[in-house]
Amino acid sequence: MNRMTDRKPNILFVFPDQWRKQAVGFLGEDPVMTPNIDRFAKESMFLDNAISCFPLCSPNRSSMLTGRYPLSTGVTTNCKLGLDIALNADEKTIGNMLKDAGYATGYIGKWHLDLPEQNREPEPASGARHWDAYTPPGEKRYGFDFWYAYNAYDRHLAPHYWKDTPEMIEVDEWSLQHETDVAASFIRNRDKEKPFALFVSWNPPHQPFGEVPDRYKAMYADMELEFRPNVLEGEAKRQAVEHLRDYYAAVTGMDEQFGRLLGLLREEGIEDDTIVVLTSDHGELMGAHDWTEHKNIWYEEAIVVPCMFRWPGKVKSGRDGTMFNSVDLVPTLLGLADLPVPDRVQGTDLSAVMREGVLEPPRRANPSSAFICHYPGALSEHREAAESGRNINAFGWRGVRTAQHTYVVKRPFGSSATERLLYDNMADPYQLSPKRIDDLPADAAAGKLEGELRHWLERIGDPFMLD
Repeated sequence: MNRMTDRKPNILFVFPDQWRKQAVGFLGEDPVMTPNIDRFAKESMFLDNAISCFPLCSPNRSSMLTGRYPLSTGVTTNCKLGLDIALNADEKTIGNMLKDAGYATGYIGKWHLDLPEQNREPEPASGARHWDAYTPPGEKRYGFDFWYAYNAYDRHLAPHYWKDTPEMIEVDEWSLQHETDVAASFIRNRDKEKPFALFVSWNPPHQPFGEVPDRYKAMYADMELEFRPNVLEGEAKRQAVEHLRDYYAAVTGMDEQFGRLLGLLREEGIEDDTIVVLTSDHGELMGAHDWTEHKNIWYEEAIVVPCMFRWPGKVKSGRDGTMFNSVDLVPTLLGLADLPVPDRVQGTDLSAVMREGVLEPPRRANPSSAFICHYPGALSEHREAAESGRNINAFGWRGVRTAQHTYVVKRPFGSSATERLLYDNMADPYQLSPKRIDDLPADAAAGKLEGELRHWLERIGDPFMLD
């Protein structure tokens, strides 16, 4: 292996969309085959409490790439038709930070942080439709120089992309396989005088679940379906019956493509010189709790994601229960690379927890909880809020997740009433029996968690006022 001695490590950051922690083979929860990921996990630090702070695509992506909460990035719901919501123009992403540090930066795949082009013109020259957009070179790429991406387009077997012109690149191939080919080309043809930082954003296993190559579907065709105990009879279970095998098939296909990337690092002799991160923007309910929207709620299947860091000889291998939120990705990567963390970053640098040779990492500053949130995103709610003068971001739900508990406060749009729910995830791992909190002083655990939640709300200036 060629060892770097006087420059920063390469970074390969891979994040499939809507991949839940339960769908990692070696954990033994979902009956899914992930041999490459299982081997990688043994070589990595696997974070058991990695949390998606807002389990929805655009908001959580904004946090993953900036180290800031969705309310701060301006992305409080999906970037979609009819709403002028996109990543704030003055944000700095990990792309900006690493480019400034001398990295060759690249982004491949789903972006979903730009304004849909049809919000501005009905017939964009790029051919972008619905939530999609061509993002031209410049500031809107937030420091990523190599660009092979799209905003939001869910055709996994017939994807399209843009590079540096509005000319759409249409592909007749499964998106994961094609994007892995592009990533491999980027790595092989890189400027070897500079470290690289490549972010690969895969759309599957996001729906449409059936758009998976037949060779992966065949692996699960005869599998007898088994459901988690919180998958109740109803419409959501009917969805799960229809989609569960295809979801597993997509994860297995994803595993194969990830294995190709790992093999390439070995072939190029840079395995030891590269930090590899594998995670997801949020999970997938797949029928749990009769929730038909797949995500965007506080249940474990939606907010707990796989998250693994590997850097041979520099990052410990094993499992760790540190609370690790989406906003912690940026500062932790910067910390591992010995780069300064900008003051505007709201996450915590947890690199000391990971570093090889640190027997007792400092824990005093580590978060005791992860802040989780949801802001209303329906067009009708935004229109009504604008017409009535209400602050749309004062509603929704907010909560905290600790090693043991999930605590949530709900305030539906337009309501002045709140509802408090407490889950003991150790005693009730499927979250079937929440405790409804009517009297905070009478419940010590809820009272402590309420204090944690107030801390987070005050810290980020969230207008969600607790009673």
